[in-house]
Amino acid sequence: MKTDPAIDRALRVALVTGSTSGIGAAIARKLSRAGYAVVLHSRHSAQTGRAMAAEMKHAIYVQADLAIEADRVRLMNEAIAAWGQLDVLINNAGISKVIAHDDLASASSTVWHELNEVNVVAPFHLITLAESALRDAARHRRAGSIVNISSHAGIRPKGASIPYAVSKAALNHMTRLLAVSLGPDIRVNAVAPGLVDTPLTADWTQAQALWRTRAPMRRAASPDDIASAVAMLIESDYLTGEILLSDGGLNLT
Repeated sequence: MKTDPAIDRALRVALVTGSTSGIGAAIARKLSRAGYAVVLHSRHSAQTGRAMAAEMKHAIYVQADLAIEADRVRLMNEAIAAWGQLDVLINNAGISKVIAHDDLASASSTVWHELNEVNVVAPFHLITLAESALRDAARHRRAGSIVNISSHAGIRPKGASIPYAVSKAALNHMTRLLAVSLGPDIRVNAVAPGLVDTPLTADWTQAQALWRTRAPMRRAASPDDIASAVAMLIESDYLTGEILLSDGGLNLT
């Protein structure tokens, strides 16, 4: 439901994809606490999304499958219609496949297409759909801000699979290209986390041990650590085209 128009003018609005758990949920909650109106999204977890929206002062939830073009259009239309504006787009939603890097036969064309559609095409399409509203934000409030959630696998030869790592490398380069194309009205940056402590990674014993022993920070990131990095990029009025590697310094070792 749209809020009181008198309140709307004081708000900045952020759409956070994949925001019912993990990094996305941490980002959404941090922005809500900072006074943003938040559009929550997930492919599944609708009950969780609605519950989260009810807990926040200004929030709605939209369910959409980002692999489907019509769903992407509907998500953006509903996000902008909720408050009549959009100031921030966080492309957090993504998918992965665990395939050993030397098992080339298992990295089928189907896997490549699935990961590319959600991890690269969907963010690009959402940015395209959001462009007009984000430029309007620059005219009336502050420059629009886009933050893509990438991965250290897009920077280093690591990751759950080669198709996944390549999709994140593509997202990183797309971030830089769009920063050039959309500035100065819209800033485009990315955060590239390493290991993040979530229920999904709790039993990744080798990775956990690696971060505890080799990373200068001696631990994996928390979702709140990544949310803080995202918030920093949003609040900057100058940074654009940056890929913020957030791996606790593991890349230095």
